[in-house]
Amino acid sequence: MTSKTELRTRMRALRRRLAAEAPEAGAQAAARIPLGELPPFQSFAAYAPQGSEIDPGPLVRRLADTGAQPCLPVAADRDGPLEFRLWDSRTPLQPDAFGIPSPPLWSDAVLPDLVIAPLLAFDRAGGRLGQGAGHYDRALENLRALRPVFVLGLAYAGQELPEVTMEPHDQRLDAILTENGYIAVTKES
Repeated sequence: MTSKTELRTRMRALRRRLAAEAPEAGAQAAARIPLGELPPFQSFAAYAPQGSEIDPGPLVRRLADTGAQPCLPVAADRDGPLEFRLWDSRTPLQPDAFGIPSPPLWSDAVLPDLVIAPLLAFDRAGGRLGQGAGHYDRALENLRALRPVFVLGLAYAGQELPEVTMEPHDQRLDAILTENGYIAVTKES
């Protein structure tokens, strides 16, 4: 059995290869988003892509065209939870506590209705393998404790695994979007 650490190493290498092979994957995914299948949303969270993460820029533009307000995650400090802050493309991004480009701390905090989540691997049951620090899992758990939030994993199709081992604190995706299409997660009853 492969440990999550070994799996992350393997999936990072795979994602780098997929990114090199499919530089237009973000635009292809955005073209395939079935807006009518998403729950109503007035705000949505994206992310500033790091390394070989699929570029959410084209999807951000597509979702913003609906009139919804975009926001980005911000780590005010390395130990605290991620917050989501409104993002206006006219406002320069600043490095957060992890050095990730983020809205300034004076930007309004929001509770997004839809969160676009980066990942290393996914499965069709909504399993998500993240970077391992748990920042997204904690942020999603906090959001879901306050209100319904739809979580859309954005990935290369090649990042799909038959099963992602989930731990009690791991938060499931509601759907996945790849350059090949939209995968709705069927909820267990």
